[in-house]
Amino acid sequence: MASHIGKLPIAVPAGVEVAIKGQEFTAKGSKGTDSYTIPEGITGKFEDGTITLEASDDLRPTRANHGLSRSIIASMVQGVHEGFTKHLMIIGTGYRVVAKGKGLEFFLGYSHTITVDPPEGITFELPNANEVIVHGTDKQAVGQVAANIRKLRAPEPYKGKGIKYDNEHIIRKAGKAGK
Repeated sequence: MASHIGKLPIAVPAGVEVAIKGQEFTAKGSKGTDSYTIPEGITGKFEDGTITLEASDDLRPTRANHGLSRSIIASMVQGVHEGFTKHLMIIGTGYRVVAKGKGLEFFLGYSHTITVDPPEGITFELPNANEVIVHGTDKQAVGQVAANIRKLRAPEPYKGKGIKYDNEHIIRKAGKAGK
């Protein structure tokens, strides 16, 4: 019984260069480069525009690493080719964001502003004062930066004020029952 995810081949799009040297995997595309060390017990092959990973045995940790490695490598190939984005909405009276150098400055109803600087490989885009788009080639880093920004003022359930993902649905609670 092998990993169902790990057995799937990864198609490499045109314009992406892939190299597998021993346990070291590198991908280079129009958005940047990325590398990954494949765990022991997993071997990778690049033939005819597809990457396949094979497990050396059928033990549970090897199967888990097999599927994990395949998912990480597929995300890397997609990241260097297309990149990843997370779209955040800022909802609330007076809540806004402005660009400050490469970083962002948030006005979220606190007595102070909050400045967020992008880590390496991450860029911010501000379509307007109530939207932030996080761009990058690393899926995990883009998601983590977006989660950290959302954590600055998570949406509350009564009025829905705060920072939320564009596709996120906030479950609203009823307020006080009036007479």
